[in-house]
Order: sequence, then structure tokens, then C-alpha cells
Amino acid sequence: MSAAALTDRAQVPTAGRIVVKVGSSSLTSPDGRLDVDRLRALVDVLAARRAAGGQVVLVSSGAIAAAIGPLGLTARPRDLATQQAAASVGQGLLVAHYTKAFADHGLRVGQVLLTADDTVRRTHYRNAHRALTRLLDLGVVPIINENDAVATEEIRFGDNDRLAALVSHLVHADALVLLTDVDGLYTGPPTRPGSRRIPLVRGPRDLDGIDVTARGSAVGTGGMVTKLESVSIATQSGIPVVLTSAAQAGQALAGQDVGTWFSATGSRRAVRLLWLAHAARTRGRLVLDPGAVHAVSERHKSLLPAGVTAFEGTFEAGDPIELVGPDAVVIARGLVAYSSEEMPDLLGRTTSDLRRDLGPGYDRELVNRDDLVLVRRRRAAEPVSPH
Repeated sequence: MSAAALTDRAQVPTAGRIVVKVGSSSLTSPDGRLDVDRLRALVDVLAARRAAGGQVVLVSSGAIAAAIGPLGLTARPRDLATQQAAASVGQGLLVAHYTKAFADHGLRVGQVLLTADDTVRRTHYRNAHRALTRLLDLGVVPIINENDAVATEEIRFGDNDRLAALVSHLVHADALVLLTDVDGLYTGPPTRPGSRRIPLVRGPRDLDGIDVTARGSAVGTGGMVTKLESVSIATQSGIPVVLTSAAQAGQALAGQDVGTWFSATGSRRAVRLLWLAHAARTRGRLVLDPGAVHAVSERHKSLLPAGVTAFEGTFEAGDPIELVGPDAVVIARGLVAYSSEEMPDLLGRTTSDLRRDLGPGYDRELVNRDDLVLVRRRRAAEPVSPH
């Protein structure tokens, strides 16, 4: 069954491949230590799913939280270096517990650590897709986490909700199940009197007027806002989502009326374009003239040097950048084919001029249309290192 064929939660038990994401707060005790009983309860549910014939990919937070106790920390570290150190210690502890818990059900696990580059760079995401597909073919349960031990602010996902949505697309999942510390999406903060659970969201309009500004837990990184962003990534690429609590994971996988069901609203597209549209941290901007804006946004053409009047930021070839019009409105994102050091010699020049003056290697597009995605128009942020 394809992702588009899953039209309601009752079909979840028939889905062949599901990605399940669990947050740190669902795996830890109030003092921030890893709660092995909670972890094993989740594994019991996922193992039952495997026994029924379904494939499961688990995206699990909790590595940093798992190291809080062993490292003698009082809370989740805020600085990047300590986060990386904690992730290095905690990831081993976390996977060791998963390995033992799944082994009790006769199942093997495989650890896969990803960074944002693994979904942007062609060779990286092809390698990731091939590795995950082979693990599933071998009957292994992949356990995925962001590679926090080496990730920097520039190359990290920021939270595992976005990672789970992109992985769902990467492995061609039939559905994504987001497990958190609340049992669904509510009309307001769940603790607020009068807030009620929303069982079904058919599209973005169903979210009008919903208050999702409450912060996440002390041991996690994402709140409801990031979860809805990940929901958008998944549903816009044809993958429905169930959002519920870890305590209700079994009911969710059984297709029962728990949590919130988000219907798929779009069709599949290249995973790197999903990342560009929803999650990439851009390294700079290209400023387009009106003709180039029309060519890119209306005629769906590649961006040529002749249509660019200025650039901002410092970037390398292959980095994600924003395309903005003369009015500073962002119209698209793309993977640039040149570095910022090369840009001054290219601005406003035709490809024939560049081929004549700089050589045949300089007559290619700045951004190829296959590496470009249109975005909802918005004002650009403050300029970065303008040139």
C-alpha cells in the first residue's frame, strides 16, 4: 500500500512500512535520566508490529538525555561542545538498551546516525537510502538519530521531528507516527481549561486559530511548533501522520482513535527539495532582477548568471541559498553551483560571455531547476555579509 492510499487511521494496521519517532521526554524520568522501563514498553509495541509483518524504522531522541545522569550533569547542556560530548556517551547507552530490548523479541537493530548533509547532498542521501533499505530487507530495525556528536549548528537538523519526516520520505514510508509527551494536538495548551483534542486535520486550514506556542520539555528540543513543521514536511510529500503520546503507541499502530491524524495533502518529490523547502539553513542569497524572478517562479526555469544583480553571504558550491527579488521577497531556495568567491565575475553576464571570457566550465546555471524549490513568498531576514 502506498502512502497516498492511506486515507484514514483505520488503515494504519495494514501499512507495510512505518516510521516511528519518539522524543526524549518520552524515554526519560523527571530527573532527566533514561527510563529503561519506558524504553522497553515502546520496544514491546514495535516488536508486536514486526511480528505482525510490518516494517518499522525508529527515529529516537534521548542520547543526550541518557548521558545526563552518567556524566553528573544537572540538566541538558546548552553549549554545543558539551552537547556533543553527552551525545557521544549517551548514544552508546541508548542503543545498548534498544539492542537488548529488541533481542528479547528475537529482533536485531542497526544504528544509523545522520546529519543534514545526508539529505541534501545527492551522494549522501543515496547512500542513506541504500543502507536503510538494505537493513529493512535483512529484517533489521533501523534506529536513527541525528549525529549530534559531530554536528555543528550549520549542518544539524535542529530536532528529530524534522529528521523523522525526511526519513519517512527517504524510506518510502506509508505513515509517520510522532510520539511525544502529549496525547495529540489540542485547540490550546492541554492544561488550559476548555482545550480539546483535535482528532483529524485534513489540511493547513484546519489549524487556523490553534495555539501551539507552548514550549517543549526540559530534556527535549522540540515543542508542538516543530512537530507541526515536521507534519507539514511529511503530509506535503504524501505521507500521513499520527501524533500521539508514547503511552498510546500501541493504540495508534492498531488504528484506534487516539491522538491526531493528519491527512496527506501532497505527492512525493525529491527529498533534497523537501529539505530545501522546510528545514535547510541557507548560507546566503542571490538577488534576482524582475525577469529572472518571472523565469524562476512562473516559467520554472533554471537561474542563469545574467538575471542576478547581487549576492549576500559566504557559501560553497552545493550549499543551500535563498533566491530573492528586487523587493527582498524570498521566492525560492536552491543549491548553488558556484562559491561566493566566484560570484563577482558572474553577476549579470550571459553564459556566452562567461564561456568566452572564463572558459566552458563557467557557462552553466547558477541554480539548476532540478535543485530549486519555490517557497511561500516572505520578506527576507536581515542581510548577511552583502557583496
